Amino acid sequence: MCDITQMPKRLLFTVAAAKQRARLDAAVRARIDGKLEALAETGQGDVRRLKGRDGARLRVGDWRVIFTETPDAILVVAVGHRRDIYD
Repeated sequence: MCDITQMPKRLLFTVAAAKQRARLDAAVRARIDGKLEALAETGQGDVRRLKGRDGARLRVGDWRVIFTETPDAILVVAVGHRRDIYD
């Protein structure tokens, strides 16, 4: 029997997304980081494809993470509150 395990994907941030993430409260940042790590390791999370533009969003309470995905990495494009992120 073969055990094929999925390799975790690398998490990459654009410069803008890294600045947005750095401005967040430490507790919110920790929640978002936990959900991103779970997504990278298991591929599971509250994810939906975006309509009208490329990418997907990860929902973390009232916060959203906009990202694109490749076979070996997750590129975070934006991090913000749900009322502001889709502008």
